[in-house]
Amino acid sequence: MKAIKVTGTINTDGQLILDNPITTDQNSRVEVIVLIQETSEIDQNNPSKEVIVEDFRQAWHEAMTGQTIPASQIWEGIEDV
Repeated sequence: MKAIKVTGTINTDGQLILDNPITTDQNSRVEVIVLIQETSEIDQNNPSKEVIVEDFRQAWHEAMTGQTIPASQIWEGIEDV
């Protein structure tokens, strides 16, 4: 069996709607496993626009005020990542 990872949504009728069509050269039956994100996972993976803007402002402020470290030091002390 071949695996293809796709994303989509489940509509109010319980039907799975794929974001993009699956292109294949044959008609065949499929086995579907649906993974649904928990609400807390959705919040962590999709921060609000306000959170993104605030993170950018903080990073920009740090960059403009010299609160940075050389890229060569980023991995120091981290073993086998």
